[in-house]
Amino acid sequence: MSKRRANGEGNLRKRSDGRWEGRYTAGYDPDTGKRIIKNVLGRTQAETKEKLKAAVEQAQQVDVTRTDEYTVATWLRAWYDLYALPNIRQATADRYKLMIETYTIPRIGKIKLKKLTSRDLQKMYKDLMEHGRVNQRSGHGNPGLSSTTVRSVHLMLHSAFERAVKERLIPRNPTDDCIAPKVQKVEMKTLRPEHLKSYLEAADARGVLPMFYLELVSGLRKGELVALLWDDLDIQNRTISVSKQYIKNPSGKLTLSRPKTETSVRRVSIPQEAVDLLIQEHEKHPENPYMFPSSTTGEMYYPDSVVKLHEKILRDAGLEHIRFHDLRHTFATLALQNGVDIKTVSSMLGHYDAGFTLRTYTHATRQMQDRAAETMANILSDVAGC
Repeated sequence: MSKRRANGEGNLRKRSDGRWEGRYTAGYDPDTGKRIIKNVLGRTQAETKEKLKAAVEQAQQVDVTRTDEYTVATWLRAWYDLYALPNIRQATADRYKLMIETYTIPRIGKIKLKKLTSRDLQKMYKDLMEHGRVNQRSGHGNPGLSSTTVRSVHLMLHSAFERAVKERLIPRNPTDDCIAPKVQKVEMKTLRPEHLKSYLEAADARGVLPMFYLELVSGLRKGELVALLWDDLDIQNRTISVSKQYIKNPSGKLTLSRPKTETSVRRVSIPQEAVDLLIQEHEKHPENPYMFPSSTTGEMYYPDSVVKLHEKILRDAGLEHIRFHDLRHTFATLALQNGVDIKTVSSMLGHYDAGFTLRTYTHATRQMQDRAAETMANILSDVAGC
């Protein structure tokens, strides 16, 4: 069986004839863009490993005398394999693959790399914004990609072409002259405090109160919530350990990975009421490792199934539609408005820094500033006798 080597070292396996074989990507066909696979052979694993390392290093040296043969497609695929893939998380790799193979190559892949212009890219961005959506069932009927997605394509291409500049394949980066779409922020909605009771009662009626109560007191991402195991609960210290999440890759397959950033690996304090509910939930399925197993399959809840449950709860409670992710916003907003400091909220959410939290929840911190201003006015009024 092939053993996948780290950091682009290729595949190493033992053949039926007793020899070891190393296979690697030696380049790309300039006409088709397909990989050119080569191999090395050796009598021992160590010998073959050394041969494979040398062959890969040689293959990674871009031949600047053949720059005219590179198309956008061949370069993006080479950049992805040699520079991007060994250094990014699997979820990011899947997203890059989608952006390269589905959004970019079908539109500009045949253009020679040296002839690619900022105008070519600008036309592509426009087309993606207007007609780029592959799954027409999503996006609320809009055939175009979101500005956030198109901007992500732009940033990925900037990185890929910046490497091409360093390899002396092109004189300058064509993305430098592009105007990337401005991200259009989705209006943040939250559950209003007066609606929390009816929402939780509707969740209880469907037998899923522990899951949604925990969501509202912790602000977990949906992939983090469904990945929780019973062992992640520390009953004595009243904490939840968040160290993994389930995410859906572009093909629709679920994969288990670490959370988005290192700061997303965290322990989240929860109230005793949440602990009691989780204990009651566990008593229903004491042998199941998942904290919230599906009532249908007994396995992990599919993240989209949790979203559908949330939508049913809203309908049962007669509340206006908000996204499941807005429950995370509800937690953060209510915590900040009720005196929890920004750094604590940031760490509970797993944000990479408190500044991001501050920018995201400006509406909540603005109310805190208004109250602070009133407090200072009252203090000064008492001191000055005004």
